[in-house]
Amino acid sequence: MCIICVADSPRSQSPSPWSDLCEEQVFVGRSAPVRPPIPSFTVKSQEFIPIVNTPVRAGRGASYNPASRFESLHYVEDPESLEDDERQKIPTQYLIDSSKTALARNSSPDVPFTFSLNPYRGCEHGCIYCYARPSHEYLGFSAGLDFETKIMVKEDAPHLLAKAFESRSWEPQVVALSGNTDPYQPIERRLGLTRRCLEVFRQYGNPVAVITKNKLILRDLDILADLATRELVQVTISITSLRPDLIRRMEPRTTTPAARFKVIEKLASASIPVGVNIAPIIPGLTDEDMPEIIRRASDAGATRANYIVVRLPGPVRPLFLEWLKREFPDRASRVVGRIRELRAGNLTDPRFKTRHTGEGEWAEVLRDLFSLSLNKYGLTNSRANLSTQHFRRSRERQLVLF
Repeated sequence: MCIICVADSPRSQSPSPWSDLCEEQVFVGRSAPVRPPIPSFTVKSQEFIPIVNTPVRAGRGASYNPASRFESLHYVEDPESLEDDERQKIPTQYLIDSSKTALARNSSPDVPFTFSLNPYRGCEHGCIYCYARPSHEYLGFSAGLDFETKIMVKEDAPHLLAKAFESRSWEPQVVALSGNTDPYQPIERRLGLTRRCLEVFRQYGNPVAVITKNKLILRDLDILADLATRELVQVTISITSLRPDLIRRMEPRTTTPAARFKVIEKLASASIPVGVNIAPIIPGLTDEDMPEIIRRASDAGATRANYIVVRLPGPVRPLFLEWLKREFPDRASRVVGRIRELRAGNLTDPRFKTRHTGEGEWAEVLRDLFSLSLNKYGLTNSRANLSTQHFRRSRERQLVLF
């Protein structure tokens, strides 16, 4: 059954991109999201203890919702009250995000962009390690299953992006698409918000850096190729591991590793600058794949590579540890030990400069392995030089005509 509730809008006269969305239960509205009722629950406070031995939800990375740090009360499902199908499948809900701006400002000195554009908040890819999970708590949701099943859609993102570019205060510069969640997650196939945003980048001549782990990006090959002719785009494909079985469990709704290399090949064949991001590296689980990922990316046409070591901030920590013990009980203690070696005894590190690469002996081993692999397969870790000289606002383009 599909439930679609679309709020009244001045644009409602035209066909709605939501109209044929019937794969899963959908709620769309401009009001504050409301959690669906839970048949039976226990009220807890402060600390959430995950239910042991509950079946894993099909196609999801997280198996439960940890408590939000901003909520003093929360719900805990009673496993005895749920039927088997309720335990196994949780529908995805899409809600309209009524943000008034499209661009988010970044002030981190170790992130190579100042502004990012996220057409979606929350991500159905369900990567268990995702650093963006805690941001969902600011919306009143959990960083667990809520992050994967309650997706906020910035319906006006293309319009708001154009509005930002029209502003006299805007200085043309590279915008990351996206800086938080994947712009090509499954719902993009139906809604096309990312494609429409790319059209805005092309219209104004503003450079954009795209990062994704979904082959859906090939749908927009025409726009990307056009942007590339003016040095306005670079693409990064994120590849965590070469093992499809691991990817299915760790990144349940993403493209397979083999298909991601084919994406690199097709982008490179269209003369679109493309690189690979080996992120995150999980020591004791995925680190051994680094040299081969770089080799295969190079063979496919990538010209650059980068890597980031896993870190487990806030609510990501219990989610990842629960997943690790569930999926890899024989490796769990080894993986946790290696992460602590990279993080000075901790499981995360918020400090700039060290949070992406770690520190200590194992961090040096990873850096050396990465450097040797780059040299061996002819890649660089430098970003493509994108141009800002093509940027034009609407009235400036009109003056050119005269």
